[in-house]
Amino acid sequence: MASQVQIADLVELFESSAEKHAQRDLFWTKEGSDWTGVSYATVKEQADHFRGGLAWLGVKSGDRVAIIANNRVEWAVVAYATLGLGGSLVPMYESQTDKDWAFIVRDSGAKVLIVSSPEIWQQTKDLKDTIDTLRHVVPLAPGTASQWYRGLLSRGISHPVKAVRPGPDAEAFLVYTSGTTGTPKGVVLTHGNVVSNVLSISRSFSIFETDQSLSFLPWAHCFGLTCELQVLIHHGASLALCPSVDRLVDYLGEVRPTILIAVPRVFNRVYAAVLAQMNGRAAPVRELFSRGLRAAVKRRQGKSLGVVETAAFALADRVIFSKIRARLGGRLRYAISGAAALATEVAEFVDGLGIDVYEGYGLTEASPIVSANRPVARRIGSVGRPIHGVRVQIDAGATDDPKRGEIIVYGPNVTRGYHDRAAETEALFTPDGGLRTGDMGYLDGEGYLYIAGRIKEQYKLENGKYVIPSPLEEKLKMSPLISNVMIHGANRPYNVALVVPDVAAVERWVRSEGFWAEPPPDFLCDDRVLGRFQEEIDTLTADFKGYEKIQRFALLEEDFTQQNGMLTPSLKLRRQKVLERWGKKVERLYA
Repeated sequence: MASQVQIADLVELFESSAEKHAQRDLFWTKEGSDWTGVSYATVKEQADHFRGGLAWLGVKSGDRVAIIANNRVEWAVVAYATLGLGGSLVPMYESQTDKDWAFIVRDSGAKVLIVSSPEIWQQTKDLKDTIDTLRHVVPLAPGTASQWYRGLLSRGISHPVKAVRPGPDAEAFLVYTSGTTGTPKGVVLTHGNVVSNVLSISRSFSIFETDQSLSFLPWAHCFGLTCELQVLIHHGASLALCPSVDRLVDYLGEVRPTILIAVPRVFNRVYAAVLAQMNGRAAPVRELFSRGLRAAVKRRQGKSLGVVETAAFALADRVIFSKIRARLGGRLRYAISGAAALATEVAEFVDGLGIDVYEGYGLTEASPIVSANRPVARRIGSVGRPIHGVRVQIDAGATDDPKRGEIIVYGPNVTRGYHDRAAETEALFTPDGGLRTGDMGYLDGEGYLYIAGRIKEQYKLENGKYVIPSPLEEKLKMSPLISNVMIHGANRPYNVALVVPDVAAVERWVRSEGFWAEPPPDFLCDDRVLGRFQEEIDTLTADFKGYEKIQRFALLEEDFTQQNGMLTPSLKLRRQKVLERWGKKVERLYA
């Protein structure tokens, strides 16, 4: 089991790990066709120097430094330099809009803004003229700015400043929620909040200095920030920084990570890709895959296999499963899923391949982990038991379902509130200090937590029946033909779906059926294609209640993305934005 060493703050966590693992590589970066390592000692040295550079700019204890950047070595350097001054970091996504950046910088009162590129610098350089607290906008790359990253490193060499120990109660991060409705809110996370989460996760998973992840979840999101960056640094492990999510599978084969921290979308894509590949194989191969997977799931559940099942599993593992594991690097010890619900079928599939998959649950306001499956206590379909030091209660009065209720969280990981939002902070807590998550769930008799969906997303049909759309949506996204989907039915007679097809997958199906040599531009309107989607929807939702099922659907030619405002940077659906864009299409589905 992992070390139980107690740590007061993140500065101590980083510096103690950097000293102990100085010569080991902390980060790996892709340069051309090669991966290059950057040691713990080098990152610490740069953080020391940048701390002096920030101090030279006037940053002191209690100040905030904002950063707009994807995961990179400099992100970590800026973070630990800021924390070492007793300041706090305000992380933002490169994919956010100018309006979002300006709002967060102004709302947080940041003194310095660090940006990743000359392009973003051009978009933000004038903010200091309109935001009173902002003194400097510093690009990581050289440009026309008088002060930039390398220059501040040099300033720090000549003006060294010793790191302070902020202690557990000091603010470490001001993480802004994505804002599916309204404006983003800054969640105050202290050193103690995050450290408690790191130490609790470390009690649940054995992580070694030889472990490595392929890092693609943004550190601007609390899941990546705590569960990957802080946890792996605590154990002296390494992170390979994924240059492009579009080539994630290729990089998995190159890096061969032992730990994969991901969101369900990644596992869903792997699931859909393998099923699509199997559908194109000969009948005996498909039958071997199905028999082998059923035997693997049964074996993983601790059930004994018969002679025929044992033979099917052994052959499928050698001929099929081992090749899939190799494509994913071949060394994965843990595949950890969070940030949204992972379908049971997908979890059993990944697990059946011989990759241990562990689903957890959390939210930014809990730093973020509340519960997690773990090697000694795992139940697929649940999000595990509460982690060490965290307690969960279910408030059945928050819903109309007597078996389920709002998940209330107690523990040292719970935020002290939202920045400058007194009324919303008060509403966030129960009278006895419990964190109201806004999520609906229930605990079984053995303490495993199950998530039903967001309370605010629950709606009522005309017949008075309540529907939570997210489980339906996650189920439909398991289809290799469906890239994205939104279910709607509030105050309507039935549910409808706006479906974003995976056009490449649909084209492959069209060709396999021999409809056309090349699909025409409007092939998504073809009755045969629509019929195929109807079959897929009916099959995937067969186990849902009658009133929950999809009565009509429409195929969209435009995906839900951050660029068109329909997804948040953490890939949550902005339902109102989708309805604003496709409202007329929805009305036609009810006509």
